[in-house]
Amino acid sequence: MSNRIHATSVAIDGFGVAIIGKSGSGKSDLALRLIDRGAVLVCDDAINLIDQDGGPWIHVSPNIEGKLEVRGLGIVSTPYLEKAPLRLVVNLDLPPERHPISWPFRNIGNFATPELRLNAFEASAPIKVEQALQRLLDQQFIPVRQAGSAS
Repeated sequence: MSNRIHATSVAIDGFGVAIIGKSGSGKSDLALRLIDRGAVLVCDDAINLIDQDGGPWIHVSPNIEGKLEVRGLGIVSTPYLEKAPLRLVVNLDLPPERHPISWPFRNIGNFATPELRLNAFEASAPIKVEQALQRLLDQQFIPVRQAGSAS
């Protein structure tokens, strides 16, 4: 099963991060800054989310491989990965919580996936994404299929 989702995605140490938000919210800008810190682009603007090996995987969309839209520069080429296992959703539309007690979750592709709510334009945003992903990996958390979802 495949779902096309309006998002930009990168892989950090091979693990996928989907960045969601309205047009102009900073998805590509945040991805560019993460790439500058060592992440690799998976796909900009529209990702294919595929149920693979019992979990959600981000796959590059055809015809936009290695392309990132950078406001003020246009379309730039960058190295990319064809796919990565999704581990974190970064939501740029909801305000960040000051002291979250637990992870909020986003149902994406029929999987409950941890969600980091973030202001993309804060200077610390890329670091927060990296640290959130590392916490999830340290906890060995993987997205969980929602009840009633087809496999």
